[in-house]
Amino acid sequence: MRRDAAGLAGLLATTGVLHFVAPKPFDGIVPRSLPGSPRTWTYLSGVAEIAVAAAIAHPRTRRAGGLAAAALFAAVFPANVKMAIDWRHAPPAQRAIAYGRLPLQAPLIAWALRIRR
Repeated sequence: MRRDAAGLAGLLATTGVLHFVAPKPFDGIVPRSLPGSPRTWTYLSGVAEIAVAAAIAHPRTRRAGGLAAAALFAAVFPANVKMAIDWRHAPPAQRAIAYGRLPLQAPLIAWALRIRR
């Protein structure tokens, strides 16, 4: 497997598993505007991340997986915005994490699109 694809697949798989192992932090950033339980959205996004990781890992589905990863990174951006708003009065280290996630989406999307090629 190409190194860039392996890296992104590993990142997505790890994050996806974390949605199940430690779901509470993910529950807290689910936008309130989404219907249903935040835990449901946490689990659904975990499944999506694991599925996209698997698609990227396999050469036959890598192109589709790269596109799906880019879409997934765009889809979770509102959760990052919510986190930044919720943590605006948090200690400096937490604020840095919350605010740092916002611009990080652009290189993640670019990485996914590069894998798609």
